[in-house]
Amino acid sequence: MYEPKMKETDNSVIGFIESVENEKKKADAYQLLEIFEEVTGYEAKMWGPSIIGFGSYHYKYASGREGDAPLVGFSPRKAKISLYLDYESEKREKLLENFGKHTKSKACIYVNKLADIDTNVLKDLIKHTVETYKDLYPNE
Repeated sequence: MYEPKMKETDNSVIGFIESVENEKKKADAYQLLEIFEEVTGYEAKMWGPSIIGFGSYHYKYASGREGDAPLVGFSPRKAKISLYLDYESEKREKLLENFGKHTKSKACIYVNKLADIDTNVLKDLIKHTVETYKDLYPNE
């Protein structure tokens, strides 16, 4: 039976941030924690060993696979900070035009440091993502 890798845990968010070796990345993680909590209104929770998530939704694919995931989240990884925000969409792409220095994949946006981005655009991206997932998965 499929066991999802990303599950909410009882691990300490602060403990995880404190384990970040790079002091600048650690400071950015605390700032992101504040921004995400302020914008979402959700308390931070650890998802798996390294993702700090906010809120949650339950998904079910046509294949029958289902699970839970955070509405939004981030992880201060060694190479870059991963921002778990909306999948590719027109609105996301429009917002990213004024976001600042970043790279992206289908479901992640990667930044080196917060100083490289516009945190007001980040707040808009967070709001957009929460609204998108609440619309897609309204029973949560």
